[in-house]
Amino acid sequence: MKNKNQIVECIPNFSEGRDLTKIEKIVKPLKNKKSVKLLGYERDEDYNRLVVTVMGEPDSVKSAVIEAMGEAIKVIDMRKHKGQHPRMGAIDVVPFVPIKNFTIEEAVSLSKEVAKIASEKYKLPIFLYEKSAVFPNRENLSIIRKGEFEGMAEKIKQPEWKPDYGPTEIHPTAGVTTVGARLPLIAYNINLGTDNLEIANNIARSIRHINGGLRYCKAMGVELKERGIVQVSINMTDYTKTPLYRAFELVKIEAKRYGVNIIGSEIVGFAPMEALVDTAAYYLGLEKFSTKQILEASMME
Repeated sequence: MKNKNQIVECIPNFSEGRDLTKIEKIVKPLKNKKSVKLLGYERDEDYNRLVVTVMGEPDSVKSAVIEAMGEAIKVIDMRKHKGQHPRMGAIDVVPFVPIKNFTIEEAVSLSKEVAKIASEKYKLPIFLYEKSAVFPNRENLSIIRKGEFEGMAEKIKQPEWKPDYGPTEIHPTAGVTTVGARLPLIAYNINLGTDNLEIANNIARSIRHINGGLRYCKAMGVELKERGIVQVSINMTDYTKTPLYRAFELVKIEAKRYGVNIIGSEIVGFAPMEALVDTAAYYLGLEKFSTKQILEASMME
């Protein structure tokens, strides 16, 4: 018997961050749905990307997300898409995160249900990634996405890159999608006082785990043309083991090599309170501080 108090989070990323009409059509299926709460959605014109956060009862979230995927396929044409963020499809990635009374194993099962239904309904090739990955080389999203939309038509013809679900050819306008389950991730971007993309790329290379940097840290350099600056775009995949302040301080150290300052940072979407408490405690030198000492948190208990 299923626990009626199960809660799962889903953070689908869509390849549209500029056209407000299209964005509203994509998020409409996620609004005013029973047992589903739309926590927010953030668009970025430079990235040309939309990040949506929904939370709720697993079956309800599943249905709403599949409906939103269908809307995205209707309004996004990847043949015309340009943006700073790597992407391979109209619905680029759909991660499920266990929140309450819901295990990572159950999140994996849910992700596979969504992948199967969406692939059949929309004739969409889908890869499984992270905890849902069937093959080790598909755990890392960046490896799956390599080649992006433009190179994916040839890539999925290779036997080792046959999609987990759906056809073995890309959707002509929606490309390819990745679906999976993972633990909470923090999307954290650090802005640099320069327009030199090479500097941002060099710093990202220095801090990310795959190149010998911080564990549980993925990073890349991004150009924000409208602001005339560059950014180190970071995904912290386990903030309990590698806290935000450690990434911030290492970027600051590396930036000094180029005579560049950090001019700001941002969190995209939502972040666990504990991650921010840890950072505040570090910079304030607080001893034995915990979330229990936060007034609003104690009121919610």
